[in-house]
Amino acid sequence: MNRQFVSSANLKSVGYESGSLEVEFHSGGIYQYYGVPESVYAALMNASSNGSYLASAIKGHYQYRKIYL
Repeated sequence: MNRQFVSSANLKSVGYESGSLEVEFHSGGIYQYYGVPESVYAALMNASSNGSYLASAIKGHYQYRKIYL
């Protein structure tokens, strides 16, 4: 999945494809979240704080798996 770099203290890059959201952290971990609507991805990318939006609107709301580190 292609990811875009984001300007965030915690997140390095974010990608989206067919309901799957992929997040790479500066710490090196990469997570995939499933069943994420495109509108939530768009809101994440447009949020004033990508990391805060991820924590409040995505973590704990969608199934995920760690795919690296």
